[in-house]
Formats: sequence, structure tokens, C-alpha cells
Amino acid sequence: MRTRLLPLLIVLMAGVLLALGFPLAASLAASEQQRVVVDRLDDTARFAALAQFVSENGPGIDERRTTLRGELDSYHGVYDIRAGVFYRDDRPMATAPTDWAVPAEGEGRRAYHESLLGRRSHDPPQVWPWQSDARLFVASPVVRDGDVVAVVVTDSPTGHLRSRILRGWLLIFAGEAAAMLLAVGAAFRLTGWVLRPVRVLDAVTHDIATGRMNSRVAAAGGPPELRRLARSFNEMADNVEESLEQQRAFVADASHQLRNPLAALLLRIELLALELPEGNEEIASVRTEGKRLAQVLDDLLGLALAEHTKPELRFTDVGALTAERVASWRPVAEDKGVRLTGSCGAATAWADPVALSSALDAVIDNALKFTPAGEEVTVSVVPAGENIAVVVSDGGPGLTEEELGRVGDRFWRSGRHQNVKGSGLGLSIARVLLAAGGGGMAFAPNDPHGLRVTVTVPRYAPTDGPGPESRTD
Repeated sequence: MRTRLLPLLIVLMAGVLLALGFPLAASLAASEQQRVVVDRLDDTARFAALAQFVSENGPGIDERRTTLRGELDSYHGVYDIRAGVFYRDDRPMATAPTDWAVPAEGEGRRAYHESLLGRRSHDPPQVWPWQSDARLFVASPVVRDGDVVAVVVTDSPTGHLRSRILRGWLLIFAGEAAAMLLAVGAAFRLTGWVLRPVRVLDAVTHDIATGRMNSRVAAAGGPPELRRLARSFNEMADNVEESLEQQRAFVADASHQLRNPLAALLLRIELLALELPEGNEEIASVRTEGKRLAQVLDDLLGLALAEHTKPELRFTDVGALTAERVASWRPVAEDKGVRLTGSCGAATAWADPVALSSALDAVIDNALKFTPAGEEVTVSVVPAGENIAVVVSDGGPGLTEEELGRVGDRFWRSGRHQNVKGSGLGLSIARVLLAAGGGGMAFAPNDPHGLRVTVTVPRYAPTDGPGPESRTD
């Protein structure tokens, strides 16, 4: 979820920074140029004041013209800015350099004509750093007796102006880059703060889905909405756990309470059988159904205990335990004419030996039930990533795709195998026992025919920490 949320936040923050950065850059460029324009206006105003005296005919005019020309030459020599005073008919009064004239077109001509109207150049076009050949023209009118008699024009190079604008832009870029880094760091912290309760909720949900019903969320961090969600989830989990406990208690109590009346009933059936002729079919049928009902009750009690009992995980030699169970079931296989073989190399895992033994017994028993005489049942122990797998393959009729999706459900039995002895709870009990210890059970077809059951247990010790009640991250 972070990989989807974080890019969205970064794009939004980058958009905000760019939206602020472009106007700021444009404002900086305008400010730098305005400062230069103001300096040039001050200079042209000073030259215009000198030119007023030159435009007056009278004694000393040559001296005043020489003074003006000297000022313009000094100005040009120091600042490399071309400057000149021109009459209304474009004739030069004084220029520096001496061969410089008013541009015939372009921005210089526009500034000249604007000053002829009695206005200063206040808004020359903006100069940008990439305009290497740009010039800045500023003009001021020379006014005598209320009339514009001449115009002072300056033509400035823009190299220093463009350099200052570029340096300012680099500072803005550096500031935005630093702000972006801070924003990304804040986004990481924000998404972590927002998503941490979600990750905890996901982990606890997985724990409950795998049978650890006492897992709860510590509603201590994150936004208020997620804290309320965590509290609601804990209340829901409490209600579900309570309902399951009541269900387990009911199944266990009912199974236990029904066993005694059923045992008395079976005893009376046996006594009644003594008074009837040997081989009475009705008595045999009643006896068979009674024993089947007793097996169902025993399996129900076993399922309730399996769901309630906490596994005792320990470092277990799965290969040796599997070889022992294969040896225990081999006489049963020989009585049915089925070959039971095992390939049980050394393999260790963390498992409850009693639960694993019970699960293997249920799987091997199921395989022997449905494998006809002359076929083979193989049991092998193989590594499977972070698990150790015990694979039991039989040569029976197998199951269809639809039946594979239901095998292991409580009380489910294939319609083709209703005549085979069993309660439909053996594999369900095995699944519960394995899941409590972090293991599992999977079903698949076995080529060319039959069923392949894979029992898995974890190779490494669980690392849940101090317990599910204290999950906070």
C-alpha cells in the first residue's frame, strides 16, 4: 500500500513546490532587472540634467558639451555601457563611443520614441538567463521650458544581470530540492505512521485466520479512525473467539454426554444379540451403526480438543517420526495387500510431535482405505523451502477437481466412497492440529491415478516475539 500512497504524496508535493517555484523565479528575475533599470534611470536623469545646459545656446556651450562628452566617455569606460544624447531629429549631441547612434529599430528605437513623448522607460522586456545577446535599453527625456528637446539613451550589456538571475534561480532550485527531500522524508514518516496500524491489523488478521484466535491489535498509534478500527476489530475478534469457544464447549460436552448413553445402548444391543439367532442381519446392522456413531462422537471430541489445545512445538526429527509411523501402519497395509514404502531421510523441523503423528496417522489411514490391493502407497520426506514436507501418495481412485476443493472439510465424504468406513473428520482434525503449529496440508492428483497429500511443518522456530497480545508494529 505504501508503494501506491507514497508516489502520490511525492507527486502532489512536487507539484506544490513547482507551483511556488516558477512564480518565485519569475519574481526574482523581474526584481533583479528592475534594480538595474532604476540604476540606469538615475544615470540617464543625471545625463539629462547636464544635457539641458548644452541645449541652451550661449557662451560656454562648447565647454558644457565637452563636459557632457567626458562624463559619457567615463561612464562607458567604467561600465561598458553605451550612452548618448540625441536631438529630436536623431542628431547626436554627445555619444560614447563617438560612432554610436540610436538604433534604427527594436527596443532601443521604442525607448527613444517613448522618451520623445516625455516618458521614461519603466518597463523594458524581461531579460532571461538564456538570452545571451539581449541588451537593456533605458531612455530619459531632456526637457527645457516644458518641451522635450533631446533624449538620453543607454544601451547596457546584460551579462551581469543574467548571472545574478541564474545564481538566484540556483538558490531557489537548491531550496526547493532541500524542501523536496524534507517533504519526501515527511511523506515516509507520514505513510509509516498511517500504515503501521494497517500492517498490524493485517498481521493480526492473518494470525486469526491461521487459528491464533488470541491475537489482538494494540490500538496505540496511527490516525484516530484507524485506532477506532483497531478497537472495533478487537471487539469483533473477542466475539468471534467467544462464539467459537462456546461452539467447542458445546461439541465437547455433547460428545462426552452422548458417549455414556451410547455405550449403554451398545451394551444392550450385545445382550439382545445373545438371545437372537447367530448371524441376525438386523442386529449386525444396528451394531455397525452404533459403532460408527461412537467413532463420530470420538472424532468430534478429538476435533474440539484439537481446536482448543495449544501446540507444544519442539525441534523434531521429522524423518525419524515419519519412518516410525510408516512402520506402525505397514502390518495394516500388508493385511490389505497394499505396498507401503517410505523414503524418510534425515530432516528436522519445529513441530508438535504428537500433533504431527496424529496428522500422519490420519493421512496414511486415509490412503490405505482407498488404495486397492496390489497398488502402492509411498511416503517421502523432502525439503520445501522454509518447510519440511511429508508427501503421501496413494494408488486409489483419486478425486475430481471439485472434490479436491472440498476434501478436508468437516463431515465431507465423496459420494463415490460412502461405503468406506469413516466419519469425515479425520483429515479435518489433522488440518487443525497442523495449522496450530504453523503447518498445513495440501491435496493434489497423483499421476497416473490416486491422491497426493502434502503435510508441511516449518523448519525454523516461530518468531512472533513476546506474544500476539502485544503486537504494536
